[in-house]
This record gives sequence, structure tokens and C-alpha cells, in this order.
Amino acid sequence: MWADSMHVSMTVPTDDLVGARSIYRTLEGIGYDRAFSFEAKHDPFIPLAVAAEHTSRIQLGTAVAIAFARTPMTLANLGWDLQTVTGGRFTLGLGSQIRPHIEQRFSMPWSRPAARMREMVLAIHAIWDTWSDGPATRLRRRVLHHTRMAPAFDPGRTPTGVPGSWWAASVRR
Repeated sequence: MWADSMHVSMTVPTDDLVGARSIYRTLEGIGYDRAFSFEAKHDPFIPLAVAAEHTSRIQLGTAVAIAFARTPMTLANLGWDLQTVTGGRFTLGLGSQIRPHIEQRFSMPWSRPAARMREMVLAIHAIWDTWSDGPATRLRRRVLHHTRMAPAFDPGRTPTGVPGSWWAASVRR
């Protein structure tokens, strides 16, 4: 029973972007089930795009990408595209980061982190639903409003389905 439900995962060091060509392949070769990048010195999405080209089985994801430094549409595009290039092996992991980093490092507004993260995730999923099912995006929340999806910007369904998503938010103001 345990062997069926246990997964071995690793958060991959992100200091060396060139290393993404080999480290994910090495982890896959020695039996890891999942490997995650995270947002520190480099963008967390680039290593995963590279890893997708050098692996075939290992699940790939972000643990975490900073949600409040990006828009829901940007994150929806990144998640959708990585889901496609990984052949359905991508999970979008989002975190809020803390107030000083959002305001002073990213120069973005800070407010109600848990509620704002909920809106962010609802918006991303509404966009993905539009791309999967076709009805126009109609999301109006407290802060976020997504009401337009012109055909030129709709990538259409991905053959691998909607990406998975995990999220966390700081509750400190």
C-alpha cells in the first residue's frame, strides 16, 4: 500500500540555469517522481521548459512561483504552455511571498494575501476553463476582472489537459 501512494520529490537548486539540462534528467534517471524549481535568483519557469526537453517521465512544477509579482493571465499562459511542452507533467505552484518583497523587490501592491491569492487562483482557472471549454471568460471579483478573450489570444485546448495547481498565501499583513 505505501509504495502505491509514496512519491519522491526534490526542489532543484536554481543557481545554475545551464544545469537544468542535466539535473532534471539525472533525477528522473535515479527514480525521482517529481522535481520542482522555485523563485529565487532566477525565474522558476525557464528551467522547467529546458527540463521538459531533457526528460520524459518526471513530473515538473514550481514550488513556488511568486503569484503577486505577475498577472493571472501571465500565469495562465505560463502554466498552459508548460503543460503542453511537458506532455501533461506540469503543476503550477504559487505563493504570495511576504509584504516587503512584494512592495520593495517587485514594486507591486500588497493587500489581503489569502483573499487575493484565492482570487488569483480563481482567475487562472477561469482562463483555463475558457481555453478548454470555449465560453468567454467572465470573471469579476473584488480586485480581478477578466472579461475578454479574443480568438487571437486563445491557445485552444491542450491535448494534455489543464495543469495541476497548488497555492499558498501568507496571512500576515
